[in-house]
Amino acid sequence: MDTSAAQPELLLQLISMQMPFGKHKGWLLCNLPVSYLEWFQRKGFPEGKLGMLLQTLYEIKMNGLEYLLEPLKKNNFKK
Repeated sequence: MDTSAAQPELLLQLISMQMPFGKHKGWLLCNLPVSYLEWFQRKGFPEGKLGMLLQTLYEIKMNGLEYLLEPLKKNNFKK
């Protein structure tokens, strides 16, 4: 399955979707601390779309790729 068309939408969801539950409820996913994502990595990511987004964010943060989200944040959330 080719997911290249879905990747920009996935990144946009990381900067716009809020965590729906837990300790960081209401936080934008992109702002979740690494320690929280590491906890999910150990305990298991939620099922479905949220789990996929959190797992993707975990990989982004663990590999030092957060800079990929910065232009999206600037272009989509002008003050």
